[in-house]
Amino acid sequence: MCGILAVFGCIDNSQAKRSRIIELSRRLRHRGPDWSGLHCHQDCYLAHQRLAIIDPTSGDQPLYNEDKTIIVTVNGEIYNHKALREKLKSHQFRTGSDCEVIAHLYEEYGEDFVDMLDGMFSFVLLDTRDKSFIAARDAIGITPLYMGWGLDGSVWFASEMKALSDDCERFMSFPPGHVYSSKRGGLQRWYNPAWYSEQIPTTPYDSLVLRKAFEKAVVKRLMTDVPFGVLLSGGLDSSLVAAVACRYLSESEAACQWGSQLHTFCIGLKGSPDLKAAREVADYLGTRHHEFHFTVQEGIDALEEVIYHVETYDVTTIRASTPMFLMSRKIKSLGVKMVLSGEGSDEIFGGYLYFHKAPNKEEFHQETCRKIKALHLYDCLRANKSTSAWGVEARVPFLDKEFINVAMGIDPEWKMVRPDLGRIEKWVLRCAFDDDQNPYLPKHILYRQKEQFSDGVGYSWIDSLRDHANQQVTDTMLANASFIYPENTPTTKEGYYYRAIFEKFFPKNAARSTVPGGPSVACSTAKAVEWDAAWSKNLDPSGRAALGVHLAAYEDAKESKMTASETSLQKLQAEKTTVAV
Repeated sequence: MCGILAVFGCIDNSQAKRSRIIELSRRLRHRGPDWSGLHCHQDCYLAHQRLAIIDPTSGDQPLYNEDKTIIVTVNGEIYNHKALREKLKSHQFRTGSDCEVIAHLYEEYGEDFVDMLDGMFSFVLLDTRDKSFIAARDAIGITPLYMGWGLDGSVWFASEMKALSDDCERFMSFPPGHVYSSKRGGLQRWYNPAWYSEQIPTTPYDSLVLRKAFEKAVVKRLMTDVPFGVLLSGGLDSSLVAAVACRYLSESEAACQWGSQLHTFCIGLKGSPDLKAAREVADYLGTRHHEFHFTVQEGIDALEEVIYHVETYDVTTIRASTPMFLMSRKIKSLGVKMVLSGEGSDEIFGGYLYFHKAPNKEEFHQETCRKIKALHLYDCLRANKSTSAWGVEARVPFLDKEFINVAMGIDPEWKMVRPDLGRIEKWVLRCAFDDDQNPYLPKHILYRQKEQFSDGVGYSWIDSLRDHANQQVTDTMLANASFIYPENTPTTKEGYYYRAIFEKFFPKNAARSTVPGGPSVACSTAKAVEWDAAWSKNLDPSGRAALGVHLAAYEDAKESKMTASETSLQKLQAEKTTVAV
């Protein structure tokens, strides 16, 4: 990942202003410690902090077209850049950077080229010929981008809020799948897939089509000129990423530089569920596995720094960001600069345990759509900023545009949790990789119950966070929370504690408005809380709040008898479920 900052229309274009832009850009240096760049054109500034992944020697930014009339600063990876270069043979490229195609695509096609890009990206482009500019963000919002406005009429863009929060009167999270055009005077959505309208798809499930689409998504993300690995929690999603990467690594260009043995990384409290499962998967796949431990106190000590970097007070995000933040530092110390991760699968396939209670396929599908649309505020934000805090780039194959189109086109009846048919959560994904002839994973890993990352690193992690917050926040403080924080009022002491830290770093109204609110159980949207009347009394983002579903549900509310879904899980761990597709 890189860090970008762009400012247009400053009244003051003195040397002092240039120094201020450099100072603000420096706040993003953790995202790109390899090089800094700045281009000034009259009252316009484009700054860049580079993390060199592709073409480390010549790909410094900002990047230009042939006569340098078009300038672009980019954060991201364009996986189809070689194919795009074939469309641009009349253009002269200065670097081997995958991002340089953006300047030439604009020159060739104008502002309507963004949908041609296959990758994760946020970019800002200045056309000096008429002083117009555009900014765009990838389809799902894998890379972060914020937009702000100064009192002098200036327009700002930055990878993180901290680079513009002091100098902008108002700012917001730039919406995913959108482009801002100064010529057109506003935001327009460039990403318009069929699933976005939330209409119920009818395509029958084809396990081979789904498998091939995911393998293709993983393979294209092996594009790198630097050391890399996979974040492996031992759960289904990260294990599939690692399994596919192992299977195709030897055929990739990366293997020529870094060898064909995949590196995998996992973190947890000693004895955590994830550490045990990840070690087993790593042994099965034959990866070079790196296991990291952290203590509860180390996690608590890091909370302020985590909140500063991830720029949120959302409880779910902070719980999961902290171990990921600590792991990223360890990964960086090994010289690794890029990792593949499993974010997005639960949203696409209804993998969170609360989906067990979806009343029908219509509600199920609409909830998956709502979850994908909000990913940039939650898991994408966590995965990107927790790793970028230490100059590591996270790539997420489940959020590949083509793969999402395939997966979200499946009739949601196939995704429904159906204990009577032996289907647990994410059954269509598990079945797609259940190959007895050439197994991807051990059967019990393939059918392991969903563990949210903040749970899987060790159940005592969340319990300890709540205990710590209870010691810091009094009953009186929580009772008066609505007066202190009238917007998105925290309802728990843990939420109050995180909010207080956030406000210390980002005190403006605009900052707190970038964080979503509303009731949630086990990571659900507010709408899905309505699926079970009991959930309204147990609003907590942990998977263990899915009472009667999670095998380690909170003891004080755990049902005394085994549910049908638990029975089906044990059955699936013992034998393969087959179905004609």
